[in-house]
Amino acid sequence: SVRPRTWQECRDLACYIGGPNPALRDDQSYSQAHYDQVCAQYGDPAMLTKYSLIFVDSITVAGRLCLQWAKGQPQAFSEKTGKPDTRGAYGLHASELVGWLTQLQHVRDKDIWLVGILDEKLDDFNRKVFSPQIEGSKAALELPGIVDQVISMVVLKSDDGTPYRAFVCQHINPWGYPAKDRSGRLEVVEEPHLGRLISKITAPRAQ
Repeated sequence: SVRPRTWQECRDLACYIGGPNPALRDDQSYSQAHYDQVCAQYGDPAMLTKYSLIFVDSITVAGRLCLQWAKGQPQAFSEKTGKPDTRGAYGLHASELVGWLTQLQHVRDKDIWLVGILDEKLDDFNRKVFSPQIEGSKAALELPGIVDQVISMVVLKSDDGTPYRAFVCQHINPWGYPAKDRSGRLEVVEEPHLGRLISKITAPRAQ
């Protein structure tokens, strides 16, 4: 268990887990130079081979660390006045967070699970809409396109009105919860047991 306190630590861990991106320059995060640096700090990455699942709890907190970091960067200040520029800060935050998520997406020998809070809001027509609780709108909008599965753990009601927990796993669902199943193996509603859900997604396909 690792508890990063800064955005730089979050980037370092993503680089360590995901390996170097050969398309990046040495002065960029997730480059070969960055990877060499974090390997010197954390040790031989071969130790990660014993792990098959990586949980990030939570992406909500990671987004807050990213925004806090972005607000201190030169892009977050006006060149003319030197005053804070909110648009610049949120633009940098969005590109950084999406880059971080993409780095984790490139991990091929492990399953990466991102945990986050589900936000409930009202749209302009006073209808309920749900989205991941992430600072800024761009990362929340792009997240479903980056990951393979989107699963909402919610409370539903049975026919007699008894509430029960469930995983909503398919995009087309009667409640409008965020969901996506690229595996093609999940029902609209699944038992809220993460171990069994992972087994169902990753089990070998029958010939």
